[in-house]
Amino acid sequence: MWSKERHKRILNVLETNEQVSATNLAGMLGVSRETVRRDLVDLEADGLINRVHGGALLSQTRSEPPFRKRQDKQIRAKREIARKAAGLVLPGQTILVDAGTTTSVFAHELAKLSGITVITNSIDIATTIQSVGTKIDLLLLGGGIISDVPATFGELTLTEIRRFHVDLTFVAPVALDGEKGAFDFDLHEAAVAGAMMEQANETVLLVDHTKLGQISRVKYCDPDQIDVLVTDKFAPDAVLRPFQGRGTKVIL
Repeated sequence: MWSKERHKRILNVLETNEQVSATNLAGMLGVSRETVRRDLVDLEADGLINRVHGGALLSQTRSEPPFRKRQDKQIRAKREIARKAAGLVLPGQTILVDAGTTTSVFAHELAKLSGITVITNSIDIATTIQSVGTKIDLLLLGGGIISDVPATFGELTLTEIRRFHVDLTFVAPVALDGEKGAFDFDLHEAAVAGAMMEQANETVLLVDHTKLGQISRVKYCDPDQIDVLVTDKFAPDAVLRPFQGRGTKVIL
């Protein structure tokens, strides 16, 4: 098992248990305590955990990497997902799209369409669609800019979302688990995604395989609220099975 995969599994354990011993990690990962020690040193250097005697704690100051840095991750998978997701939008439909690195890529595919209405809180998405001059009715939701994510958030944004009823909502969580549901790291982002889902006939989640089987800080929907899941070809069957069992349409 590569160190990157071990690091991901260690963080998954800590998200659930908050604390774990090095001995237990060595057993779970099938490696030596010395290997675990080096992994914990690396994770602590990245600010993701705090090492304690005999094990580790999840860092209380842990945060997501900056938005622009996250944009470069899994870019090929995001493009595949974007192409498939755009095929779900029919002429004449109105859609809501939340702000995220995957939905920013999705915007480039939406910009190739015409005769639709796109409502978004993402400045990136609005700029992408507007720049190509397509025949798309585009609405940018008002609100405050409160983080490095180029988008609007807050009570004004939520109020404006609730004025609309749309055909489809497209959201891109930072983590999605087949038993626990969809998550964002930030409370404001989760609130927007959840509000958009409430206003749609159908909800489509755009999630690359690295975010499947994961959880984060703020949950905004249960698995049975997801109508369609669009992911990439590397998504494991075992991770997708719980969604399919609940009636979610899975598109690879």
